[in-house]
Formats: sequence, structure tokens, C-alpha cells
Amino acid sequence: MRRRVSAVLLACCVGSVVFACRPSFAQQDQIEAKRKVLSKVVPVYPELARKMHISGSVKLEVIVAPNGSPRNPKALGGHPVLVQAASDAISKWKWAPSTQETTELIEIRFNPD
Repeated sequence: MRRRVSAVLLACCVGSVVFACRPSFAQQDQIEAKRKVLSKVVPVYPELARKMHISGSVKLEVIVAPNGSPRNPKALGGHPVLVQAASDAISKWKWAPSTQETTELIEIRFNPD
């Protein structure tokens, strides 16, 4: 009987700790999403995409260092012909400095002229 009561109390305590920590993670996500971009580089529309009349969006996830420099752009979606151009452009962007590394989600739209 004691073991069962102890197990229930332990489960309740652990559940309370996880629940108490959860809101702070949500707040951190909101702070990360608001990091200001200081300078953007417009991507070069690939010639192959222009010839093939390819348009659309590329979604990227990029890790931004505390000094505002981007690292490791990762494509989350988009036409493969457009992904490299979007990734090259994002690698040249600059974000506002922060106290910690953040992950930013970027969407770049390509439209042929």
C-alpha cells in the first residue's frame, strides 16, 4: 500500500513540474519568432527556373547565432530548382544581436518576370 501511495505522489509531483515548466517554453518560442532582421539579400532568380516558368515559395529554417549571423539554412519545402537560390540569399542576411541562438522560419516567394 505504501509503495502505491508513494508512486502516485511521485507521479503527481513529476506531472506538476512538467506542467509548471511548459509555459516558459511557449514564451521562449514567441520571443524567438520576433527577432528582427537588420538586412536582407534578395535571392537571384535561377535562369533554369525562368526558362521553365517555375514560381512558388521556399520555406527555410535557419539557426541564427547570438551575433545575428545565420547558420545552416535547411529547406523545409519548395521547388528544388529554387531552394539553392533561397538558401544562398538567407546565408547573407543579418539579424539583430541576441543573448542566445535562435531558430527562424523564413518563406521566400519566387515569381518570374
